[in-house]
This record gives sequence, structure tokens and C-alpha cells, in this order.
Amino acid sequence: MEYKITYYKTPIGTAKIEGDEDGIVSVSVLNDNIETSTTVPKCLQECVLQLKEYFNETRKEFDLKLNPRGTDFQKSVWKELLEIPYGKSKTYLQQSKELGNVKAIRAVASANGKNPIWIVIPCHRVIGSDGSLTGYAGGIWRKKWLLEHESGVKQQSLF
Repeated sequence: MEYKITYYKTPIGTAKIEGDEDGIVSVSVLNDNIETSTTVPKCLQECVLQLKEYFNETRKEFDLKLNPRGTDFQKSVWKELLEIPYGKSKTYLQQSKELGNVKAIRAVASANGKNPIWIVIPCHRVIGSDGSLTGYAGGIWRKKWLLEHESGVKQQSLF
């Protein structure tokens, strides 16, 4: 089966959204400057709409049919990520504990890094035990932006 693809410009780069009638399989943000798609496949329209609402600060929870590709363990980690509320964060250690295995912290962090549905499955809400913004496939600056966006605190640049 071939997935439908659309591109949507966001404040942190162009989102590439992939999926079909069975659900969204991937949302990633590209470094390349790709134009927003002029037509959006029907099966991806709701995802584009909800991302637009998220970036416009009118949506705090996504309600989409998701169909990420991964191992059973990865899917269990990603499912747990969906439980982290908007504007909140937790540590990799807390996440490992909630999954029932403190020793699995590296495996949990690795599964977070392989999350194919960025923003919607909020792996950006997981931070280091010391509060540091460790690891984000899209780059630490995007993780920082998303966390600030959700916190309601607007950082003003002096330059």
C-alpha cells in the first residue's frame, strides 16, 4: 500500500505528513524549505487542520487515527507518551517507571527517538532527569520551541 503525503508549513519547519485510510503513519518536520501542498488528500486533511489549530494555540489535544509503524515495545512507549498532558513534561526515568521497568531507560529513550509521529505523539515532552532538553530527532531548538509554545511563556528575543 502506498501512503498519501502532504506538506504543511509550520513555525518550526515544513511538516511532512504521511498516512492513509488506516491512519497517520508519520509526521516529521523537515529542514528543507518545501512548499505547502496545494491539495491535501482526504485522509490527511484532519491532521493538517489539527496541526494548524495546535500551532494557533486553539488545540491542546489531538484526536486523530494513528497507525505508527514500530515494534510492540516501541508502540507501548509511544502510547505512554500520549498520556503526557499538554504543557507538562516528564523525565525518561519517570517514563521508564511508568512502563514498569526502571532499567529500560535507554530502550525507552531509543524508542522515543524513533517516534514517527512528531508533535502528535509528544516525545518532545520528555526531558532529562536534570531538566535538560536531551535528545530530539528534530533538533533541540525545535524541542525547546514546542515546550515554550505549550507552556504559554513567550520568550522575546533581544536581537
